[in-house]
Amino acid sequence: MNKTILIWTTLAAAALVLSGCATSQSASSYSQAQTQREMNVRMGVVESVRSVTIEGNKSGAGTAVGGVIGGIAGSNVGGGERGSAVGTILGAVGGAVAGHALEENVSKKAGLEITVKFDNGTISAIIQEADEQFHVGDRVRVLSGGGKTRVTH
Repeated sequence: MNKTILIWTTLAAAALVLSGCATSQSASSYSQAQTQREMNVRMGVVESVRSVTIEGNKSGAGTAVGGVIGGIAGSNVGGGERGSAVGTILGAVGGAVAGHALEENVSKKAGLEITVKFDNGTISAIIQEADEQFHVGDRVRVLSGGGKTRVTH
């Protein structure tokens, strides 16, 4: 197989793997498992809102795919068997480091830490994607169930 075709095929596979690693922590997004399940609803008022960063995925897929791509690309560097082997190793290591960083940065998201004072007087902080705006004093619903909690208007 032509090395150019192999590299492009590997790059396409990497894009698919990395896109599959993204998970949503949005208050507006539900997984299939969360549908048709009862959720507890509590009412409250927003006490504070703070911008946070939700870290990206660290599944290892980016590291693995980057290592493969880097190894393939590196095998074209250097002369002779020894030079090609060194290029493959260096390319694999460099690709793995770049793939890890890419996976994490691609899946990193802006989030909010929303502190809510419930009608019963208790206070909780919930962290979710910043896909809806909240302000101090907003009346909100907090839905909990299936291990997930989300704040909505």
